[in-house]
Amino acid sequence: MNQRSEHPERPAAEYRIEDLAHHSGATVRTIRAYQDRGLLPKPERRGRANVYGDPHLARLRQISGLLDRGYTLASIKELLDAWDTGRGLGGVLGLVAEVDGPWTDETAERVTRAELDQRFGGVRDDDAVDDAVELGVLVRVPGAPDEFLVPSPRELSVAAELHLAGVPLLAISGHLRELRTQVEHIAGRFLDFTTEHVFQPYFDHPPTDEEATEAAALVRRLRPLAQQTVDAELARAMRTLATRYLHRHLGAAAGVDVLPPAAAERRADGPGAAPDADTAREDVRLPVRTVRAVRALVGPDSTEAFIAAAAEREVQARTMDALIQPGAARTTGTAGTAGTAGTAGTLGTAGTAGTAEAPGTPGQPPEALTPPGTPPPPQPSAAPGENAEAPPSPAE
Repeated sequence: MNQRSEHPERPAAEYRIEDLAHHSGATVRTIRAYQDRGLLPKPERRGRANVYGDPHLARLRQISGLLDRGYTLASIKELLDAWDTGRGLGGVLGLVAEVDGPWTDETAERVTRAELDQRFGGVRDDDAVDDAVELGVLVRVPGAPDEFLVPSPRELSVAAELHLAGVPLLAISGHLRELRTQVEHIAGRFLDFTTEHVFQPYFDHPPTDEEATEAAALVRRLRPLAQQTVDAELARAMRTLATRYLHRHLGAAAGVDVLPPAAAERRADGPGAAPDADTAREDVRLPVRTVRAVRALVGPDSTEAFIAAAAEREVQARTMDALIQPGAARTTGTAGTAGTAGTAGTLGTAGTAGTAEAPGTPGQPPEALTPPGTPPPPQPSAAPGENAEAPPSPAE
C-alpha cells in the first residue's frame, strides 16, 4: 500500500477580483488600473469569470511596498519588468533609489492658514494661496482645509521675504513660473551632458546588478555637482549684473549715465595679473542726451556695443586714411572749428573724451554713430600734390 504523504501540497489559492482586493488592501479600481498599465499580469479567464492567484497577490504587495518607499508607478514598472526578465532587483533598486530619492536635504513642514497669513503681512489672499498650490509651493492636506504641506520651506521663506520687501504676491508667483522653466532647461541640459559622457554605457543594454550598483554610485557622486555649478554661476552673474544696475541707476539719478562696467577678467597666468585689454572695461562719462539718443536708436541692450563700435570705426577710419595718404594732412575734427579737414562727426572735442558732437553743430546727434557695416560718406579727393581742403564753413 502506498504511504500517504504527511504534508500534502496545498492547492494554489484562487481569488476573484473582490477577494484579491480584500487580501491586498487595494481597491478593485486600483487593481484594474494596474492591469491596464502592465503592472499586474492578466488573470486567468474561466468562462465568464477572471481568476487571480498568489502571484497576483504577491505582485500587489510588491507595488504597495515600493509606493511606500517613494517610487513612482513608472519606476515600479521598470523594476518589475527587470524582475520578469530574470534580472536581479538589488542593483536596479539601488539605482532607482538614488535617482528617485530626494535631491535636497530639506524636510517638508506643515503650516496652518492663520500662520501663512501672518507670515505674509496678515492679509488673507485666497488667489495667492491658490496660485501657490498650483505651483506646488503649498500642498493641501486632505481632511484639513486650513492646513498645508510645505515641500520646500526655504522657497516659502524667500517668497515671504520678497513680499515684506514690497513685491506683490502674484508678481512673485509669476517670477517663480519663469524661473522654473529656465531651471528645468538647465537640469535637462545637465542630464543630457552626463548621459552622453558618463551613463550611456549603462543604457546600451539591460544593466547587471554590478553595473546598476556602479551607476548608482556615480549618481551619488555627481548629484551635488549640478547645484554647485548653478550656485557658482548664479553668484558670478548676480555680482556682475547687480554692479551694472547700481552704476546705471546711480548715474541716471546724478544726471550722468555711466557705461555698465564688467568685472575685469583676470588672465589665467595667476592672481594679480593685469586685465586683458580686449575684455577689460573702463568707465566713461557721456552726456545723458547722447546716451539717450543712442538708446532710443538701438535699444538699451545694444547701447554700449553701438557706442564702442562707432568709436572703433572712427579710429580705424583715421588709421586707414593715414596709411593710404601718408603725405596728406588730416587734422582732427574739433567741434565748432571751421575749415578743418576731418570726418564729419568725431567722437569728442579736444580734451573732452566722448562728447559725440559733430563739427560746428553742438548739441546735434553725432553722425559718426551709425550702425556697424554702413559705408562711410564719400570724402572729397584732393588733386595730387595738393593738400586736402575742407569745405567752407557757414561763417565764410
